[in-house]
Amino acid sequence: MDVYTRTGRLKLYLAILGIFFLIIPLFYANYLAQNLAIREKTHVEILVKTLQFISNNSNNDDDLTYQSEILEKLNDSRVVTINQSDEIQLHNYSEPADTAAILARVKRSNITPLTSPDYKAIYFEYPKILTLISYFPLLQLLLLLFYITIAYAVFNLSRKEEQNRVWVGMAKETAHQLGTPISGIMGWLDNLRESGISEDEQREIMNHMEMDITKLQQVSDRFSKIGSIPELQKKSLPEELQRSLIYMKARASSKIDFKLIFDEDQFYFAMINSNLFSWVIENVIRNALDAMDGQGFITIRLVSIHHVNHIEIEDNGKGIPSSKFNTIFRPGYSTKSRGWGLGLSLAKRIIENYHNGKIYVKSSVEGEGTTIAIQLPTV
Repeated sequence: MDVYTRTGRLKLYLAILGIFFLIIPLFYANYLAQNLAIREKTHVEILVKTLQFISNNSNNDDDLTYQSEILEKLNDSRVVTINQSDEIQLHNYSEPADTAAILARVKRSNITPLTSPDYKAIYFEYPKILTLISYFPLLQLLLLLFYITIAYAVFNLSRKEEQNRVWVGMAKETAHQLGTPISGIMGWLDNLRESGISEDEQREIMNHMEMDITKLQQVSDRFSKIGSIPELQKKSLPEELQRSLIYMKARASSKIDFKLIFDEDQFYFAMINSNLFSWVIENVIRNALDAMDGQGFITIRLVSIHHVNHIEIEDNGKGIPSSKFNTIFRPGYSTKSRGWGLGLSLAKRIIENYHNGKIYVKSSVEGEGTTIAIQLPTV
């Protein structure tokens, strides 16, 4: 099943789930409204009996305090009773003069009137709260649809912008990855054209050219592995780190001091893909070099604690603000005017998705330097 089919099905499942969540409030509100309607009919019956009692005893000296309290508590319910002569007998509306208008108003509510041995019909209106409850799910639905529309538009715009950043970043990252060995080969060719080069120097230049050609092959292999599951092998981390340091040192300023520190009496093995792992290390070192003004130090420390290999790459460059510790690993983020903003994002994917490890900014102080930490399980 291709990615577009999976995405289409996922959208369908989410739409069905969303409809389900929208229907639940409608059913629940309808359930509440029905129960309140039943309760309201009971209130109407009590109210009619109370009005009838007050009407029958209005000329007596009986204490009607209790009945008055009932009317006060049920003042949200409005009733009109019709006698056998089709005349209004009782009601609790405040406008007694226009009884025909009251009856017309109650009938417009389309509520089935109650029946009673004493009255031909008992018309009533539901309280406003019951009407609001019945309309609330519709209001909620409209607001939710409005929110979903805005959220989808924002998300779609953000997704397209991120896709554009990824494509641009991938193109620039490819050019950058290819640029380093290509510029190296051109430089070595210029050296070969110079006169007075000894055989030993020529041999050294040829070795460096072979390294750059190998690097071009590695770049091709690296990009071919993106999106697929790479093959992992048990490797010695000091050897892998030393290989990356040698390559980067030959292409960096002579004023940069490179160091690899580890306990030579200890073993540091991990399941890695050598090509992708060296890509991560070179990316981090390259960022460190870009953060320095052609001089300083880059120190890699390797320790193994509790079955975890800890790699710390420290530099004395410009540093990173603490608010950007997580942002630097997002696609498209770069502080450099010519930056591509994809190297560290790919590094994070390689370490965490492919190697079950972790990469993060351990510490950084602006103007003093940065330490990037990588954790890999030992084997």
